[in-house]
Amino acid sequence: MRLADNIRRAERLDLDWMGFIFWSGSKRYVGERISYVPEHVRPFGVFVNADVDEIVATVAANLLGGVQLHGAENVEFCHRLRELLPDDVLMVKAIAISGAEDAQRSSAYDESVDYLLFDTRCSGYGGSGCAFDWSTLDSYTGRTPFLLSGGIGIDSVDMLHRFSHPRLAGVDINSRFELSPGVKDIDLVADFLNQINDL
Repeated sequence: MRLADNIRRAERLDLDWMGFIFWSGSKRYVGERISYVPEHVRPFGVFVNADVDEIVATVAANLLGGVQLHGAENVEFCHRLRELLPDDVLMVKAIAISGAEDAQRSSAYDESVDYLLFDTRCSGYGGSGCAFDWSTLDSYTGRTPFLLSGGIGIDSVDMLHRFSHPRLAGVDINSRFELSPGVKDIDLVADFLNQINDL
């Protein structure tokens, strides 16, 4: 998300979290400050290979309730960041998936983050709009709950209904609900939520 009016409209929906990208290499980059910090949805900052001090400062300046690490951050980095963040700030580590071995290795983060986010491996850092083979997650036996991401759209509802995993905690949607980078089609998001909630 990026624009204040769009954020306010989305905030009225039945959402749990909302993401704001603080990586300047993204076309969805919000700058140093969010234009409007949602009051009724937990705001997450998305970071790519940022240093610990930058993340901690951004969390404080934007009243973030969570961070999503979408770069090459290792387990040690996550431990160090966890020690410096307020206890109520959630941490999510994005894992690029191209096969079962990626899901298997992700259990290394069990003691360092609150959630994992399984996304499609691509040449950049997420936002590819492409899905991966969800059956590869059968090999994930870690304890950390995860979010399913990567190319999820309104046409994914039936597949989501059929997908089952004991650690599935939620669904991350983004590029297939955009009118332009960082600007969501609120009516389409609402339709998706209604269909998901009807399952």
